[in-house]
Amino acid sequence: YARSCGIPRLYLAANSGARIGMAQSLKDKFEVCWIDNNDPSKGFQYIYLTPTIYDFLLESVAKGDASKMPVLCEKRTTPEGDIRYVITDIIGVEQDLGVENLMGSGLIAGETSKAYDDIFTLTLVVGRTVGIGAYLVRLGQRTIQTKEASPIILTGFQALNKLMGQDIYTSNNQLGGPMIMSPNGVTHLLADTHMDSVRKALQWLAFIPSARYAPLPLLDAVDSIGREVSFKPEKNMSYDPRFLLNGVTRISNGQEVWESGFCDRDSFVEVLGDWAKTVVVGRARLGGIPLGIICTESRTAEAFIPADPADSTSQEKIIQQAGGVWFPDSAYKTAQALRDFNREDLPCIVFANWRGFSGGQRDMFDEVLKFGAMIVDAFVAYEQPLFVYIPPHAELRGGAWVVVDSTINSDVMEFYAAEDARGGVLEATGAASIKYRDKEIRQTANRVDPVLEQLNQALLACGDGDEAEKKNISSRIFQREKLVLGVFRQIAVHFADLHDTPGRMKAKGVIRKQVQWAQSRNFFFWRLRRKLAEFDITKMLRDIDAKEFQSKQKSISLLKTWFYEQVGGGEEAIETTWDDDAKVMRWLTENTSYIRDRLKALQDSSSGQQVASLLANVVQPAQPTSQAFLATAFSGLSKEDTAKFIAQLTEMNEKR
Repeated sequence: YARSCGIPRLYLAANSGARIGMAQSLKDKFEVCWIDNNDPSKGFQYIYLTPTIYDFLLESVAKGDASKMPVLCEKRTTPEGDIRYVITDIIGVEQDLGVENLMGSGLIAGETSKAYDDIFTLTLVVGRTVGIGAYLVRLGQRTIQTKEASPIILTGFQALNKLMGQDIYTSNNQLGGPMIMSPNGVTHLLADTHMDSVRKALQWLAFIPSARYAPLPLLDAVDSIGREVSFKPEKNMSYDPRFLLNGVTRISNGQEVWESGFCDRDSFVEVLGDWAKTVVVGRARLGGIPLGIICTESRTAEAFIPADPADSTSQEKIIQQAGGVWFPDSAYKTAQALRDFNREDLPCIVFANWRGFSGGQRDMFDEVLKFGAMIVDAFVAYEQPLFVYIPPHAELRGGAWVVVDSTINSDVMEFYAAEDARGGVLEATGAASIKYRDKEIRQTANRVDPVLEQLNQALLACGDGDEAEKKNISSRIFQREKLVLGVFRQIAVHFADLHDTPGRMKAKGVIRKQVQWAQSRNFFFWRLRRKLAEFDITKMLRDIDAKEFQSKQKSISLLKTWFYEQVGGGEEAIETTWDDDAKVMRWLTENTSYIRDRLKALQDSSSGQQVASLLANVVQPAQPTSQAFLATAFSGLSKEDTAKFIAQLTEMNEKR
């Protein structure tokens, strides 16, 4: 029902898994054939029904129809001449005894998986959820788990203890409690109580459309849209990336001072905070518009791996993970967040600050390559406006750049960089060590250092003269080179660094624009509003002619043509206005009737072309211009009449 309506689906998980049942109605009706009637301890051969009981079941339960018997039997005659009905299969008269429960569970699992793809799914784990119930939690992807008495498990701890023959586990929380499911990325949010889980669910629902593909739920901005972002990262200083988003309150002269962040104040809600901590993901608002957020953690994080009581050799481990690096878990987290945002119809902004992927032996074994590729897959599938922005003093290098480059999905992705941001194949130090070696550094020093320049001139002046003097000057040159080598290595690094600036990125077309961090909030608000409006129009154009307007870029080019016709003036002035997001947004808002008329004309033209093409095939007009004439003649048909006419003509063509 939720999928058919496109509305969110919430699953309150509290279950004990697939039901186990037995045919209670048959427990007091069967007999046993013993190997030795006098000594049952020797075992049995089979269980059976007597003819009396069999006939009773045939009449009372099956109503004379053997195919409806609650048991399947094989008729057998004993050496003594007794007739027995050996039970080979128990069907039962009761409902839900075994495999049908598994089939039902499979049906629920398949439906839940489809629901995640089609609509918003959210699970509130408010009690123990076992077996298929636990799988449904994961199939719905988004999970809020109550901290107390709400484990997510495949098998209860008592059953595992029996399997192992000793009391190893003491509770289900050891298997699927918050300390397991939050750090491993199954649980997105933890709630203190059931009411808290409902509150968090409502908060989550407030970010998403009321139905799939419906308009985003906009709120009146409680935070000034045009304000500057006052929190600014400092070079070579670690900071909490959440400060970029929500800002931070500091104490100055005994008073609290709020340094504002990018998002609306206090609007950022982080999810999956205990898992893969080198990436921060969540949802926030920008001028009241909801959007997904992905941000890099630049500080060193810790990954906790608990010891398993069932393995006496295992030990608790805490693994250090460097900031600004994608590890297997954080790469998977990034891809997962993009998949979730896309299915929630949310636009997204990625604050990129990655030096690359961790490529050590353990990380390669833990499939960092696979999860890194999943990030690209998620970007390719994204359907909403998506911005990648390199913040101040952040850097994007090598493979990390490759998996977020806007060419991956140019229909929806745009790339930006702040002042002092950097991007390149290698960090400046590494690039200089390869491409500006000591030999070239010495050549540069001899060219620009005044002292070395004088010494070299003096050496040339010696010519073939005094060898002692030449040797002395050469020694002084060597000493001078040694003295200044350090500073010239810094110059080489600086030279390499100047290849990675936003200015060069813009000149090479790899970013759309350099956006000052202080003005980024205002810029991206208007850019996002414009892109959302453009995406709405491109969807309408695609509904009119999916083949013609398959590319969003083509649809936007048509919109740009309409803008030129409406605004008028010189081409240069129009181009300048077209690049101003606030002005274009104002034009889109003020000219809705003009755009509607244009869309209607396209719809009429498209309908006329379809009808004319089909009609031309039916009547086979002799004149080559007839189809164009028909297209014009039928361009005024309503959408409903066009659909009926096309259906009739298609049927006529098929009969022909």
